[in-house]
Order: sequence, then structure tokens, then C-alpha cells
Amino acid sequence: MFKKKNKEAKIKNPRFQTFRDAYSVTKSVKPWIGIALVVIFLLVLIIGITLGFTLGHPVYGGFVTIPLAALATMFFFTRIAGTAAYASIEGQIGAGASVLMAIRKGWTTTPAVAVNRQQDMVHRSVGRAGIVITGEGGHAVQQMMQDEKKKAERFAPGVPVIEVLVGDGPGQVSIRKLQKHVTKLPKKLSAHQMREVRARLKAVGGMSMPIPRGPLPKGTKLR
Repeated sequence: MFKKKNKEAKIKNPRFQTFRDAYSVTKSVKPWIGIALVVIFLLVLIIGITLGFTLGHPVYGGFVTIPLAALATMFFFTRIAGTAAYASIEGQIGAGASVLMAIRKGWTTTPAVAVNRQQDMVHRSVGRAGIVITGEGGHAVQQMMQDEKKKAERFAPGVPVIEVLVGDGPGQVSIRKLQKHVTKLPKKLSAHQMREVRARLKAVGGMSMPIPRGPLPKGTKLR
């Protein structure tokens, strides 16, 4: 009976589960996060109470400051958690696919449509901007991207095909900026055209590859 209640509670509190997962990932990357959150909360609270004493209403000052302290703490946590989420998957195989698949609105990503022995890989995303070919790996991945671009152009002629190479070098897009870079691409297709392109490329398929797991920002921020 108790086990049933616990399961129901977990189902009814998905936000708490998400927060707990995000905190676990953040703590594994930044062990000091717990202390930092407590310090920020207390610091804002102390400032509020001090102002309350100055105005002659310390209790009222503390009462008003509590939600402000909680808000400041959560804002700090979301910023740090976003950085930690990317850091936890950076350098892993399929990290780029994990980031692209976290874009839930307007984009569909097929991970690892091409992979070689060195574990370089190419992902294909379809959205209103057209077809985005994203590559992760060494020098060989550029040729793989060209091959996938030609394949996409053959199955969806006339549709814009954008190439994105993940990395920190010149002309590359870092894993932390990948999601924002893709979502900011100018729209070239109508919703109907986008659905048609998706249907055409669905037949091309992809490969089944392991994708890093963990809470990733929705858009570019953790809610």
C-alpha cells in the first residue's frame, strides 16, 4: 500500500523529479552547488531583514524577502544547471544528437545517419529552416556531411540544406551553442513543406546509436 502511494506521488510530481535529476547532474559536475544555493538564499534574506530593521519593520522585511530569496536562488541554479548539463555530455559520443533532440518544438532529428570506425557521426534535423546536417568528429566527418547533403538534396530537391560542424574551432559551433544556433536559423519552409520533407526523408532512416542521457535545457535553459 505504501509502495503504491509512493509511486503515485512520483507520478504526480514530475517537476520535482526533473529538479532532482537536474540537481544530481549539476552536483556531479559542480560539487559546491548545494553550499552556493544556501549562501545565496541566506544572503538575500539577511539583506531584506536588514532593510526591514532600517525601516522599523524587520518581520515584514523578512516575510517579503523570503520569496525574493527563493527566486534569486532558483535563477542562479538554472544558470549553473544549464552549464553543468552541457558539461556532463560534452565529449561523449552522440552529444550533439542529444542536444538537437532536446529541441521539442518545430524540429525533428534523426541521430547518427552516418557513422565511421572512428565514431565520427552525422545527424540530420528537419525544421522550418530546411534540412540541417550536423557533424561530430575529426576531419573525415566533413566528407560524411557532404555525402549526407547530396543524399538529402536527392530526396528533397530545392530544400535548403545547412551544414553545421560541432566543435570549438573556427567556423564550428560549440555544443553549448548548438541548440540556439539551429533554432535561430531563418525559416525558409512553410509548415506543410516541412511535413512533406520529413515524410520524404523518413524513408532514408538512420542508424541506432547510443545517445548520452541526462536533463538538458528545453530551448537553451532549464525550467
